[in-house]
Amino acid sequence: MLIFEWIVGVLFGAVLLAALARRIGAPYPALLALGGVGIAFMPGVPNLTFDPELALALFLAPVLMDAGKGSSLRDLMRNARPIAGLALGAVVVTTVAVAGVAKLLVPDMPLPAAIVLGAIVAPPDAVAALSVLAHVKLPHRLVTILRGESLLNDAGSLLIYRLGVTAAMTGHFALAEVAPTFLIEVVGSLVAGPVLAWLYLKAMRRFEDPASFIVMQFAAAFGIWIAAEAAGLSGVLTIVSFALTVSRHAPGQTPPRTRILSNAVWDTAVFGLNVLAFVLIGNQIGPLLERVGEAERASYTVVAAAVVLTVVLVRIAWVLPASGIRRIGFSDHRPEGAGSVLDIGAAFRKGLAHKKKTGASDLGPGAAFAVSWSGMRGLVTIATALALPAGDAQGQGGFPYRDLIVLTAFCTVIGTLVVQGLTLRPLLARLGLKDTDPVGHEVGWGRAEAYGAALESLEGDDSEAAEALRTEFRTALEQAEAHESGLAPDALPADEARLRAVGAARDRIMTLREAGRIGDDAYYVLEEEFDWAELNATPRGGT
Repeated sequence: MLIFEWIVGVLFGAVLLAALARRIGAPYPALLALGGVGIAFMPGVPNLTFDPELALALFLAPVLMDAGKGSSLRDLMRNARPIAGLALGAVVVTTVAVAGVAKLLVPDMPLPAAIVLGAIVAPPDAVAALSVLAHVKLPHRLVTILRGESLLNDAGSLLIYRLGVTAAMTGHFALAEVAPTFLIEVVGSLVAGPVLAWLYLKAMRRFEDPASFIVMQFAAAFGIWIAAEAAGLSGVLTIVSFALTVSRHAPGQTPPRTRILSNAVWDTAVFGLNVLAFVLIGNQIGPLLERVGEAERASYTVVAAAVVLTVVLVRIAWVLPASGIRRIGFSDHRPEGAGSVLDIGAAFRKGLAHKKKTGASDLGPGAAFAVSWSGMRGLVTIATALALPAGDAQGQGGFPYRDLIVLTAFCTVIGTLVVQGLTLRPLLARLGLKDTDPVGHEVGWGRAEAYGAALESLEGDDSEAAEALRTEFRTALEQAEAHESGLAPDALPADEARLRAVGAARDRIMTLREAGRIGDDAYYVLEEEFDWAELNATPRGGT
């Protein structure tokens, strides 16, 4: 009963922290991380046991599935160069740099263990960055790059992580033996994902009930991860390629009601997983600090601080210098005089001046700096740290230096989320980056085309209802033709009146219910009908 009460209290506290994060415009994982610190030092916290083998499947499978479903394959392909530079290049460089720092500070740490530490802290967490970006209007391409990085950097870091864990636990590693297996794993995962997506889409046509549909989505996410790992494939690459394929073909066969409910459930699940991850890591930090002596605790703190500083500086050094900007493709226009790290300030100022003067939509040094400061670590880092073999009660058979790695991972998450996460929004406002709103333009054009198709579908129907609809769609198309860019309005002409009518109807059924003229069952049926009518008449993001 104590654990249940504690879980309820943690969830309630997490909701309050998320509400506070929205109010101050901070990423909610940053405040959850601070909550994890509080749990680590809170007396009377129940000791939760957790199977390390469960960590990756539980935390990463649904998060990657959700992120993949919301990504545009077209936009990812258009930005393949900068995404690859961050998801592969930055991950490898960060892993090597952190491993070097760890070996320098802890000479006795085996090299594979140092590499594992680097792979754990290398991948940034897009949930944190995008929760900030949601409050700031940024160039769509920048957001696409960050989202694409989050999809693919986990794959690279986890491949390094798995190789390092195997080498550390077995004491044997030969690149010549691993390379063919590695290639087969990557190719096999990229083939298996779309094939499984095709089978999944065929099977899901049989599920019309929203509850069954959503349960099958989660079963697919966990089942595909488990099957891929059992087959020696990459769970990350298989899930990502699966999710991208499903996102491309599922919309045409998913009922609207099911899709709306599914999106709400997945948003809640991702939030809940973030809460659980920070609770579990905080729950482990307290006993960890009790196990180590005071001198050892001080040395661990030095290592953790050095690693936090390393991951921040390496990302900046990879993205910001003119050579780095050229390499990852952030800018098509290189400001004069931008040749080294020493004159990056001049390049930065000239890049902003060029943007303000020409209105260029390319991403120059200002956007590169924003990307370099968007490297907050989060759920992936915590999940991989928790997944390290823990050993028995005496610590035998566990991963070398596991306590140091877990503590360093936690400090890296805390440091980047708090420092970078809480300063990212004011930094972005200071940079003054603007968006040409390509998505908004495509929405407007697509809406106009859709209204035209709807009007054509009514041809030959002379009923009064059809004529009323024709009048509404014609008015919307006339507004699109009058727009300088041909964009249709974000609401149909009658939507304002429709909302007013739905509000009056809703008030009436509430009065009937209170008077006892209709029962609760009838009221709930009518309430759902008017809920959908109101949603249909409300533009996305409206109230």
